[in-house]
Amino acid sequence: MASFIPLEPAQPPSAPVPAFALWQLGFRPFYLLASAFAALSIALWAMQFAGWLPGAYLKGPMWHAHEMLFGFALAVIVGFLFTAGRNWSGQPTPTGLPLAALAALWVAGRILVLTPFALSAAVANAVFPLACAVALARPLIAARNRRNYFFVGLLLLLSGAAAAFHLSALGMVEVPGWLGIQVALDVLLFIMAVMAGRVVPMFTNNGIAGAGATRNAWVERIALGSVLVLFMADAAGLPPALAAAVALAAAFAHLARWLLWRPWKAPANTLVLVLHLAYAWIPLHLALRALALHGWAAPSLATHALTVGAAGGLIIGMMVRTARGHTSRVLRADQVDTACFVLVLLAALVRVLVPLVSPAHTMAAALCSGAFWSLGFGLYAVRYWRVLTGPRLDGRAG
Repeated sequence: MASFIPLEPAQPPSAPVPAFALWQLGFRPFYLLASAFAALSIALWAMQFAGWLPGAYLKGPMWHAHEMLFGFALAVIVGFLFTAGRNWSGQPTPTGLPLAALAALWVAGRILVLTPFALSAAVANAVFPLACAVALARPLIAARNRRNYFFVGLLLLLSGAAAAFHLSALGMVEVPGWLGIQVALDVLLFIMAVMAGRVVPMFTNNGIAGAGATRNAWVERIALGSVLVLFMADAAGLPPALAAAVALAAAFAHLARWLLWRPWKAPANTLVLVLHLAYAWIPLHLALRALALHGWAAPSLATHALTVGAAGGLIIGMMVRTARGHTSRVLRADQVDTACFVLVLLAALVRVLVPLVSPAHTMAAALCSGAFWSLGFGLYAVRYWRVLTGPRLDGRAG
């Protein structure tokens, strides 16, 4: 199976590479923006609670959910897809001014939700994934890379979910505001499941001699198919008991998938280990979701198992690996990288497991988790600033 993001560029440079390389390829600005925003978002949330942003269009939990999905996670997804899309298709994806314009649109979305300009915020946040879908579709269609067309469809779904969220918030349609968030969560889960299935077993075998990570066609179909069924159950508003049964079946399928990748071999390579630990949160998320649908666990535990545990872990692991690979650096985690991984893992453990064991300590766990999260991604932003803004070490473009 081909890599999700190959570690070499598709084409050699046709012109000298500039010293400031931020706009050379999609992963550069969006990794940097996402990591910096992840570090700052907790402070912004605290400012809201302190009443320092009284005119914000989105507030409290709705702002937090929206920004972690349509801000942080979407930025990383776009960075992944623009980088991977060039290698899948052999065609250029946005660079230079078009890439800078998309990054500016993303930044505008983050700013506008903190202002009273609600309609402008809605437009910016719905248009960003739509524009990125068009930008990704062009090289894939030019190369007839049909295998990856579905990523364009997923970006369009995220655009629709953002539009539904904002139309509800503006009182223009009678759709529950959390429906757009749940659809986006399901799309995020599917993207992570597809991406992890492509790279984790391959990276495991490439990075650890004799690891023997394997994939089973039936397990793959059931694992990915169950996520799609869960998405349809959410969109259709099926009874909680039925959705819980689907979530539980999906949890077993993803657990079986993960075990086929031989996670017990992963400690031999830190860059592999972080991806395995992150993926383990997916079956846990699905199991907690089944419990929550029966009223036996708080829904927020399932949500944070997905967003902090799975998404946070996979994102920090892939941001380190691909930033190193695409700038021609050695694929080995150093002490700073490892500290980033540990901090994000601690954020997940504290946010999910502490309230699960002791609900009375939920607020303290949330604050502690936020501190770990901010430190982990803030450390990445500082550590990789020069890597993401500087040219490749081998002198190539990208």
